[in-house]
Amino acid sequence: MRRLLLAACALFAATAAGAQGTLNIGLRQDPDILDPTLGSSFVGRVVYASMCDKLFDLDARLNVVPQLARSYDYESPTRLLIRLRDDVVFHDGERMDAEAVRYKLNRDLTIHGSMRVGEINAIQAIEIVDPLTVRLILKEPNAPLLVALTDRAGIMISPKAAEAAGREFGLRPVCAGPFAFASRVAQDRITLRRFAQHYDAANFHFDQVVYLSQPNSSVRAANLRAGSLDLVEQIVPNDVAAIRGDQRLRLVVGDGLAYTGINFNIANGPNANTAIGRDKRVRQAFELAIDRVALNQVVFDGLYLPTVQANPPSSPFFFAELQPGARDVARARALLREAGVTAPVPVVITVTNSPDQQQAAEVIQAMTAEAGFQVTLKVMEFASSLQAGYAGDFQAYLIGWSGRADADGNMWQLLHSRGTFNYGRWSNPDADALLDAARRPTDPAERRALYARFWQIQRDELPLLYLWTAKNMVGLKASLQGFELMPDGLVRLRGLRFAR
Repeated sequence: MRRLLLAACALFAATAAGAQGTLNIGLRQDPDILDPTLGSSFVGRVVYASMCDKLFDLDARLNVVPQLARSYDYESPTRLLIRLRDDVVFHDGERMDAEAVRYKLNRDLTIHGSMRVGEINAIQAIEIVDPLTVRLILKEPNAPLLVALTDRAGIMISPKAAEAAGREFGLRPVCAGPFAFASRVAQDRITLRRFAQHYDAANFHFDQVVYLSQPNSSVRAANLRAGSLDLVEQIVPNDVAAIRGDQRLRLVVGDGLAYTGINFNIANGPNANTAIGRDKRVRQAFELAIDRVALNQVVFDGLYLPTVQANPPSSPFFFAELQPGARDVARARALLREAGVTAPVPVVITVTNSPDQQQAAEVIQAMTAEAGFQVTLKVMEFASSLQAGYAGDFQAYLIGWSGRADADGNMWQLLHSRGTFNYGRWSNPDADALLDAARRPTDPAERRALYARFWQIQRDELPLLYLWTAKNMVGLKASLQGFELMPDGLVRLRGLRFAR
């Protein structure tokens, strides 16, 4: 007994010596529900990166690497074998095994309101080979499936905790990450505590992590300069000079995967019954009234990239020939006349309560007024705006997408008629067929040819008007060491610590 007590004291002392107190991280929004099956916000993914490990992760070059999985093999184009680590424990003490993997994937495929079903609906069956091996049987070859398992579909949760909590699981999630959920105050903070039983606990150095929701970008930057925040996951261009000018701080900038655009309500309830929802010529006129280059200069100091497509230039599925055209107010007015609508054409744009997003919406409001549109802005808190988007409670919705490593993750869910994030319910059978077909080939050239045909349809009908591709810009204290900025923008805490 004495030896056990001494060993426990030694372990506690070693843990205490290596721990570094609290890390405070500023978030651009308040995350939605912390349930990886039901959640849909980027800031939720930032929290998951510390709380919920996944079957696979991405490295700095966007290669798929094992995380909770030990390895994988494609036995055939429709049979994926996944071997699991044998040292993974959920935060409730339950061990992760093949049954837990089957439980989570079936939950994603079947639970009402699942946001993941469109990402993994190629799975036909899930077989348990042995306690640490699972086989996925696919309906047909699916090139983007592995990348989908690097995100929320690949997060594993405790079946015991999920069954006990039911629809309330997101109020107290139980995963298998290096930090466990402790508490949440809505619109304020989420607190995680270090999980000593994590298989890689030695490389995580904080006792707890606090994520603070601060939608005002200037407030986030000011709190970083004041020292009440240690890291801010998004610095906007207007605050770049102040961060770079402070020797106590560091700014890390990199190319990202995210884009921002305007989703038009085409067929999602009564709010689709508008000129801009009914007639593609009105949407085309709206686009012609916008100068994306000027918008980028005015709002983002020219640091972002104007775009008309979902994938960034780093993607093999980026089309260099698809570039924003010149603003043409005269042509925009002519299109409105062809559509038989009378100016001013009313359009209500829903926008989140982030100052830079509101400023962008105000610039669009002014630009489109010259072409005959009368834009009204409806400002909403982020999570509430998402619910309004799903419900069709909008005419036009200015919202970002955090981006995925595979083009399918940036396109299918948002533009397929069955896509979870197809807010406006745009439906085009030819477009659906091309998006479905592009999932099957493993040859990038075949997929690229299919996407080229898809963009011809999308650019004509404009259900989603792409505006800009953002940079990842993270601000942090200069004393915070070990931070690596990944293209997906997620804040990974492995190896992160303050200099002593």
